Amino acid sequence: MDDLIAELGLPPRPETLPTSTVDAHTHLDTTTEYTGLAPDDALALAASVGVNRVVTVGCDVESSRFAVNCATTHRQVAAAIAIHPNDIARMSPADHEAAWEVIDELAADPAVRAVGETGLDYFRTKDPALQGVQHESFRRHIAIAKAHDRTLMIHDRDAHDDIADILDEVGWCERTIFHCYSADEPYARRVLAHETWLSFAGNITYKANQPMRDALAITPLDRILVETDAPFLTPVPLRGKKNASYLIPHTIRFIAEFRGVELADLCHQLRANAEQALGGSWGITEGGR
Repeated sequence: MDDLIAELGLPPRPETLPTSTVDAHTHLDTTTEYTGLAPDDALALAASVGVNRVVTVGCDVESSRFAVNCATTHRQVAAAIAIHPNDIARMSPADHEAAWEVIDELAADPAVRAVGETGLDYFRTKDPALQGVQHESFRRHIAIAKAHDRTLMIHDRDAHDDIADILDEVGWCERTIFHCYSADEPYARRVLAHETWLSFAGNITYKANQPMRDALAITPLDRILVETDAPFLTPVPLRGKKNASYLIPHTIRFIAEFRGVELADLCHQLRANAEQALGGSWGITEGGR
């Protein structure tokens, strides 16, 4: 595996974690596109450092179908499916209904553990009319998650209050994950009042993101998830390089030190949290890699 990552110009493998854990949000298809790692190789690399389960996430119809197929053929993979808020904003309105129907159909598949990533993104979508399209899509995804008893996986970029307001209005799902949590401590307190998990990515290690670390500081250990969002958001000390699930130990070690907990205890807790947040265990469930 070391020869492969050297050939692809990827960062070296970090020290193996003391016990197995979960990457709660990655994009195995996009990781292949960006890094050259085929899904089988990405999963083998992750397992070699103690990451023996991952959640691969769809952002449109094609990638959602990929996620379901990947989870069906790889027992260590769970699928999340959705039309990303920026993707729905770029689509022709005539295609919206058909896309939501596909997500609804896929959500019935037992390989699917979450509906997401869905939500609002005001950073990339500035037009108020298109933000309105995102609102409609978010509501549709919430309804799909509820109908199929799936976890809701939220994409929230510069839209914190509107996301929570919509959930307050229509009712929170039984289980909700805030993927790549990017808000502050007060917002964390607001959403943690519900059955919610905050998932932290490599950007928690970036110097400028103190408000996110303030949120991490008050999040109960049993409500924390860790993700790569690969191939994006590579943690310090590898910021700017291509990301993959095998690099998540850098972020986990940072969080363990920040919260003052033993690394093995945190890995175990993250594994238990992922199972609870995603409706139960899947694939390999104990220490084996």
